[in-house]
Amino acid sequence: MPKETHPISPIKKIAILGAGAMGGAYAAMFDTAEAFDTLFVARGPRAKRLAQAGLIVNGRTLHLQVVQPDHAAAPADLIIVALKDHHLKDALDDLKPLVGEQTTIISIMNGLESEAVIGEVYGAEKLLLSIAVGIDALRDGNRISYSNPGKILFGETRNREISPRVRQLQEAFTLAGIPHETPEDMRRTLWWKFMINVGMNQASALMQAPYGVFQTSEDARALMRALMQEVITLAQASDVNLAEADIEDWCAILQTLSPDGKTSMLQDIEAGRQTEVDVFGGKVVALGKALGITTPVNAALRHAIRVLERRKS
Repeated sequence: MPKETHPISPIKKIAILGAGAMGGAYAAMFDTAEAFDTLFVARGPRAKRLAQAGLIVNGRTLHLQVVQPDHAAAPADLIIVALKDHHLKDALDDLKPLVGEQTTIISIMNGLESEAVIGEVYGAEKLLLSIAVGIDALRDGNRISYSNPGKILFGETRNREISPRVRQLQEAFTLAGIPHETPEDMRRTLWWKFMINVGMNQASALMQAPYGVFQTSEDARALMRALMQEVITLAQASDVNLAEADIEDWCAILQTLSPDGKTSMLQDIEAGRQTEVDVFGGKVVALGKALGITTPVNAALRHAIRVLERRKS
C-alpha cells in the first residue's frame, strides 16, 4: 500500500458497521474513552431498534448516533466492519456517506476475503489488514457482555516499518484502552485467525460446547486440532508460514477465555441463524480442491453443521 506524504490527524470520528457482539463491544470501548465521536451505520428496522433501544454492554446502556445510508454525514476517520460474511455485500453501500479521502477501514470479520470485497468498492489503499482474537463477547437481543476484550492485530501487509496510518490507529486503540499489536507479517496473521475460526468455531458448533469444554476436554481439543491441521497444510502449500506451534499459541489464549463464553458460530446455531460454515469449512474444502489436497475433517463437519442449521431454523 502507498505511503502517505502528508501528516495524518488523530482519529476522532469512528463508524461501526455491525452492532452484534463484536461491533457493540468495541463501540462501548471507544465510547467509554470519551475522546471519540462513535456511531453505528445501519438501515431499516435495525437502525430503528438501535436508535430507540440502544445496546446494553456489560450492564451499561449505550445510545450512539445511528447513520442511515440516505443521511448526510461527514466522513469518518475510521470505519470498523463487524458483520457476518453473508451480510457484507448488501451492506457495503451503506458506508458511502462516511468514506472520505482520509478514511481508514478495517474489517474484524471472519474469513480470508472481506478485505478484498471491501477494497473492490472503496479501494484497497483505504484498508489496513486486521483481526480480533480472544474477545469473548456474547449477544442476547440488545444485551452484550464480555469479560475479555481480547486483542486487535492489525497493520499493512508488511510492517517492518510502521506507516503513519498504522501509528494513527495504534494511538486511537491506546486511547480507547483496546489491547492491540502490529505483527510484521499480517498475511500470516490472517491465516492464523482463519485456522482458529475453522477449528474453534466449527468444533464448538457441532458439539454445542462453550470454551470451558475445550479447556477441560482432550477429546474436544482433538477435534479442534484436526480441523486446524488441515488449514496448516493448506497454508504451507500457499507459502504461508503456519505450523503446529501456532495451534499451541491459540491453546494458551483459549485458557484465558471465560468458560461460559461461546464462539460466534455456536451463538448462531443456538439462535437459529445462518452460520459462516461456508467461510470456514467450505473455504477449506475449496482451497483443498484447488491445491489438490484432501480435507476430510472439514468436509465432514461442513455437512454436519448444515444439518444443524436446518434443524435449528
